[in-house]
Amino acid sequence: MSQQKRPCTTVDNTQQKLKTKRRSFLQRTMTTGLGVTAVAAASNLSFNIRTAKAETTTWRIQTSWPGGIGLQIFKDWCNSIVEKTGGELAFNPFGAKDVVGDFQLFDAVKNGVIEGMNPFTLYWAGRMPASVFLSSYPMGPRNPHEWDTFYYGLGGLEIARELFGKFNMFYVGPIHHGPNIIHSKVPIRSIEDFRGRKMRVPGGMVSELFTAAGAKTTLLPGSEIFPALEKGTIDVADFVGPAINYALGFHQVTKFISMGPAGFMSIYQPVDLMDLTVSMKAWNALSPEMNRFVEMEVHVYSDLHHAQIQKADQESWKKFDEAGTIVTRLSEQDVAAFTKLAVPLWYKWANKDQEAARVFKIQLDYMMSGSLGYVTPEMIKGQKLKGA
Repeated sequence: MSQQKRPCTTVDNTQQKLKTKRRSFLQRTMTTGLGVTAVAAASNLSFNIRTAKAETTTWRIQTSWPGGIGLQIFKDWCNSIVEKTGGELAFNPFGAKDVVGDFQLFDAVKNGVIEGMNPFTLYWAGRMPASVFLSSYPMGPRNPHEWDTFYYGLGGLEIARELFGKFNMFYVGPIHHGPNIIHSKVPIRSIEDFRGRKMRVPGGMVSELFTAAGAKTTLLPGSEIFPALEKGTIDVADFVGPAINYALGFHQVTKFISMGPAGFMSIYQPVDLMDLTVSMKAWNALSPEMNRFVEMEVHVYSDLHHAQIQKADQESWKKFDEAGTIVTRLSEQDVAAFTKLAVPLWYKWANKDQEAARVFKIQLDYMMSGSLGYVTPEMIKGQKLKGA
């Protein structure tokens, strides 16, 4: 009889361990400072061991980070999920190009090659014009909290999910990392210095802005920038912040870094956003409770990702200085010149389709409000927004 009871005891112990893990991860999630909405959602999470799946569900997720602190933060976060969920969900992380090319991520998720992607949202401007307004754009909203307001206060999240839903994907949420900077082989001290330069950009409105300023732009994923600079295919390159770019060796093939005026680190992408987007099939396969956990975890990841990259950036500035890199800054006059070029591009992209117009109108009203005041009626005089 005692031998017959032992398996039951083992099951009871296993169940108790899983309950303890679930309580632990729920308590940790509720104390991460996500705000009233996230805490309210967390309070409704009620995992029931009797309905939990016995097997681990694993998502293969590829990021656009090719290396450096960005890739490490991503992998550390992915590897933490299985413990936080008591073994119910696991994220298997892949770096840029590990499974597919950066610009193939959209189709890879849509077609089920991988379950999820962590890209730069701007990459999909060609097939989804509204995506240029789902990440920062030239002279647009300039601080992370402004983008949080757009997504979580002004309806941006719901619109993003609607847009990706048309491609059978679920947009979980935005992920902050920081401003982009420009590396160059020649000094860039004014808008005029971009004229004639062969420049890497991420595409979309950013590409058109620098083309309007006279640069010869080309679209390259992050993993291909170093060899292009090394070979002389390009002599100016936009990419992310100093920590990532130093790790990628940009100081070895360029001499200069160009930024906006003090306090305006990047005039063209001051808050470059990534995201977590997964296939609708993968999303719907999870329980509603696990769906809510993943949503909250993206909030956590965005905060940690942003803060850790900014910390690494501070350390990397010293390394660039030691490498002899020279930092130059554009003037307020250059900002005015770029703004004059940017405003017509806002409307050009917003008028590409109804969804783009709808997203931009929300942001335009916000930028013209007393809260920000970035845009005045005089700045947009003569511009018309269709279908918003």
